[in-house]
Order: sequence, then structure tokens, then C-alpha cells
Amino acid sequence: MLRIRLSMGGVRKRPIYKIVIADGRYPRDGKFIEKIGSYNPLLPKDKKDRIKIEAERVKYWMSKGAQPTLRVSRLLGELQIMPMPKPGNNPQKAIPKKDRKKSAEETKEAPKTEAKKEEPKTEAKKEEPKAEAKKEEPKAGAKKEEPKAEAKKEESKAEAKKEEPKKEETKDKK
Repeated sequence: MLRIRLSMGGVRKRPIYKIVIADGRYPRDGKFIEKIGSYNPLLPKDKKDRIKIEAERVKYWMSKGAQPTLRVSRLLGELQIMPMPKPGNNPQKAIPKKDRKKSAEETKEAPKTEAKKEEPKTEAKKEEPKAEAKKEEPKAGAKKEEPKAEAKKEESKAEAKKEEPKKEETKDKK
């Protein structure tokens, strides 16, 4: 299948793309049939040199059955050669990456609570206290470990204080 796609060029951190007609089986930067334009993403959007394309050749290849990729179809939509594609539905895009895991966990927990509601109430009441008790036990164990760690820190500080006066006494004697 013929594709209208971007072929990458340029150097590291300064990409320049060729808009080419290529067989879909060929690699991204590999063999292509015809170069029909170029795209420089580093230039501002209002510059004409950002996207250069031969509209007649695009229409010709599309009549032959070439399909543009999503990025190329957006570029063609900006130039009004073809209608702009519908924006994708990516609700995660607005959430910072570090917070995406938290929101994913919350969505996983929500169906579990709904499933419990569907069960008879007597069974759900029996299961909930067990789950809460299990959750409380590790927390209590974690709390017990923390004072031990704090006690160790305090002991090490006390020992350091004891050692410091001894060093000072030796200096005074000399």
C-alpha cells in the first residue's frame, strides 16, 4: 500500500523531514518513490518555509490510492489540501506523567467497589472488615519499625556526643 509519510533527515536535535510517497513495507528513512515536500518543525508556525509541499502531486497520489499518515494528514489539513483529521481522544495527555500511575490505580479501584455493591449486602459487610483488618496489620507493623529506626539514630547521636568530649579532653591534656 502506498503511503504519504515523513522521512527523517537532519542531525541530532535538529530534525528536518521529507514528505515522501513510499511503499508501506519500506523502512521510514529507506527507499521512496517520490519526494513531494519538506517539513521543518523547528521553524515557527507562521513561517511559510515550515511546510513546503506540492499540492498537485499530493492530489495525484491520493487519486492513485496513497494514504497519508496521521501526522502528514494534519500537515495537509493545516495547508487546507484535505480536511483536518479529528483530534484523538487521549484524556491522559493533560495529566503529568508522574501522576498518571496514581490516576490509573484509582480507576482500577473504582470498578472493584462497584462489584462489591452488586453483591448482597450481607456478604459485602463480612468481606470489608477482613480487608480492613489486613490493611491495618501491616500499618501497625510499619509503625513499630519506625520507632526502632529512630531509637537507633538517637543512640548513634548519643554515642557521637560521648566520643566528642573524649577527643576534646585528649587535646586539652596535650
